[in-house]
Amino acid sequence: MQIIYPSRLFHPTIPDETFEQEFYCAQQQGIHCLLLSSDAAAMGEHRFSAPFESDVPVIWRGWMMAGDEYQQLHQAVAKQGATLMTSPEDYLRSHHLTGWYSLCRDFTPETHITERDADFDKLVEELQWPAYFVKDYVKSLTTQRGSIARNAGEIREIIELLEKFRGQIEGGICLRRFEHFDDQSEKRYFVLNKRIYAADDTIPEQVIAIAQRIERPFYSIDMAINDSGKLRLIEIGDGQVSDIKEWAVERFVQMLLSSVDT
Repeated sequence: MQIIYPSRLFHPTIPDETFEQEFYCAQQQGIHCLLLSSDAAAMGEHRFSAPFESDVPVIWRGWMMAGDEYQQLHQAVAKQGATLMTSPEDYLRSHHLTGWYSLCRDFTPETHITERDADFDKLVEELQWPAYFVKDYVKSLTTQRGSIARNAGEIREIIELLEKFRGQIEGGICLRRFEHFDDQSEKRYFVLNKRIYAADDTIPEQVIAIAQRIERPFYSIDMAINDSGKLRLIEIGDGQVSDIKEWAVERFVQMLLSSVDT
């Protein structure tokens, strides 16, 4: 395996602070690591700090990308004679809620997927949910206001704030029936080359069942316990752009190495 990390702004030979520890740990474990110049990427160019190794799968470990950005990265890597392990199609299937919800609806809060300019008064009247968790295909509102709405007016307020702080609505709008989760119970699992990995070696049956439904090379599964004591799926994400949360860096890198060995 070889890994692309983003560089620090104005320092194309130094990894971005967010990924610095992981970058050096992966290097020390013998993984071929390259840096993508963040300055050049901001201008739509792709400059890598080193050549790619031939016939070795590539993953991107960096910030979230919109679909067209990931497509451009995929093409840039291909021009260097290498191949990203995750195709642009599989990237969006994990990155967008619409790519996994129908496969896992029995494990996750009920969700209504609609357009940015939908008639939310009519939808609220039809759904009659006590509360709504509002997000686009990727992200929710992480400001103090939060993403929980109880009526159509609050749904529109959250959407406007999402546009203000994120610059755009990615894909469309997802109204998820609100369930309260114990934040302390949330855990992230990774699935790489069909093997499931946990930060503590404990893999619940629900995670195994979810992984059996998802056919992608590298993705994350976030689980948490709700007020009814049920373990529920929060979301699936592309593993390349998922942070390691409760994982130790060394354990995460070891996961990357062990997946290659198998």
